[in-house]
Amino acid sequence: MRKMLWISGSLGMVLLAGCGGQNSTYVKNGEIKKTLNQEAIKSTYIETIGIGAADATLNNTTQRRATSRDAAIVQAQYEMLSIIKGVELEGGITVQKAMETDSNLETKIKDTIKGAQVVKTEWTSDDGCVVTLQLDKKRLESQMGVKFK
Repeated sequence: MRKMLWISGSLGMVLLAGCGGQNSTYVKNGEIKKTLNQEAIKSTYIETIGIGAADATLNNTTQRRATSRDAAIVQAQYEMLSIIKGVELEGGITVQKAMETDSNLETKIKDTIKGAQVVKTEWTSDDGCVVTLQLDKKRLESQMGVKFK
């Protein structure tokens, strides 16, 4: 019972904090829109979305939403890593190339991505989830010890 209350409470906080400040929505009338317009690299941050499906075998809405949100966050983090690998650094090489020569760089990037901010959480009518993640580019540069072009 105590664990369930914590999960429920944390989801409520995500709903309050996660939906503020973003005007675009990826869910309309309980369904994911057919077209998702994304611009991943913004002037001051990198933004990705992840879509997670709910576990239909779970009977509880809170549990279905919690599992779909977790899946959406992991997917958004994976998308963010893919985008970051393609970013060009000063000196003309990509992050992917820099990672090939610096074995610690990948660990730093993954750790930074895990700290990306969830700025929006949206649920579908079947308890699937769309999560929007943002990562400040200056923070990423600082963590990596590099400068983006």
